[in-house]
Amino acid sequence: MTRPAVAVTGLGLVTAAGIGVEPTWSGVCSGVSTARKDPALAGIPVDISCTVPGFDARRHVGRRSVLVHDRFTQLAVVAAREAVADAGLDPASWDGARVGVVVGCGLGGVATWEKQYRTLLDDGPGSVSALLIPMLIPNMVAGHLAMEFGARGPNLVTATACASGATAIGTALDLLHDDVCDVVLTGGTESGVVPLMVSGFAQMGALSSRRLDAPAAASRPFDADRDGFVISEGSGMLVLERQADARARNARTRALLAGYGASADAHHITAPDPEGTGMTAALEAALAQAGATAQDVDHVNAHGTSTPLNDVVEARALRKALGTGPAVTSAKGVLGHALGAAGAIEAALTVLSVERSLIPPTANLSTLDPAVEVDVVAGEPRQRAVEVAVSNSFGFGGQNAVLAFTSA
Repeated sequence: MTRPAVAVTGLGLVTAAGIGVEPTWSGVCSGVSTARKDPALAGIPVDISCTVPGFDARRHVGRRSVLVHDRFTQLAVVAAREAVADAGLDPASWDGARVGVVVGCGLGGVATWEKQYRTLLDDGPGSVSALLIPMLIPNMVAGHLAMEFGARGPNLVTATACASGATAIGTALDLLHDDVCDVVLTGGTESGVVPLMVSGFAQMGALSSRRLDAPAAASRPFDADRDGFVISEGSGMLVLERQADARARNARTRALLAGYGASADAHHITAPDPEGTGMTAALEAALAQAGATAQDVDHVNAHGTSTPLNDVVEARALRKALGTGPAVTSAKGVLGHALGAAGAIEAALTVLSVERSLIPPTANLSTLDPAVEVDVVAGEPRQRAVEVAVSNSFGFGGQNAVLAFTSA
């Protein structure tokens, strides 16, 4: 069956590099890490993070948002507003019944959960907020975006751990292919930089802990001396519509979302399959749907977490599926790991690489791990025509999601 081409017509980003697409892109291209000591994590074994600078919910979202939205929803609202405006769409004039919202989120309102649990212990159940549940549950981010934009179509939140944002975008692609929607606002959001979550990741050995006094050097994807990721927060949102519809309204197409592949390792609760079999399957599925071959791929925006095992396994899967031709990068050296939002943020960055023929460097890569036998961009951005690119996202539980983008 012939599937309609799907255009990316809008992007929105809120990340540790800044609020907006351009500040984030500039930050990632600079190759300078955003990691820092985090006063909110004082006393926690790992007290560094990458958080959104200068984010004032009252100013960016509105005074009421402070009362009814957890931070993970606030970040998504700001990114979504930018994406819809970037697409040149007016929610007041669209057919809301044909507009869907699909957002990925791995944790939900953990800041609210932690704050209200302390309230319960300190002051008793009568002091717990009546808004605890709507602020906490992950699906509310999609619900709030639907209210914001009058989107009455399918309204979903996907939870596939660190693949959540990419899974959401792939699900949105299916809604357009199946003619369920004409427009889908999709992406991911997460704000899990709270003591309980950071303690949990630290206890399992997932976080970088060697460079707590030099946080900017801590996240170093594919480097021989990496020891874990730096936790982050953020949101990435995309507006998707059929290319024919975008052309009919003379909208700019930044890139085409041409394929989506998903798989499960069925191997371990946190560790990837050491042979990268599931990762390879997802890559191959995304390319098959895009009608592309391994030789066509110019660029890979890697999951690249800076953890010892993941980076080697991902490189193994890339070499097996794609060879050594594509230029590979990981944004997590600059932005840290935004968990359920990472796949959407990195998808947006992949779109920009396709559109601008520029591949950002992998920060802090001083000595490539000898086991990483792929072409990793380091030092400076690399100018290169990007006709086909893939964005990888892999989550705990062995959940893999790969998006394939092509030039318009």
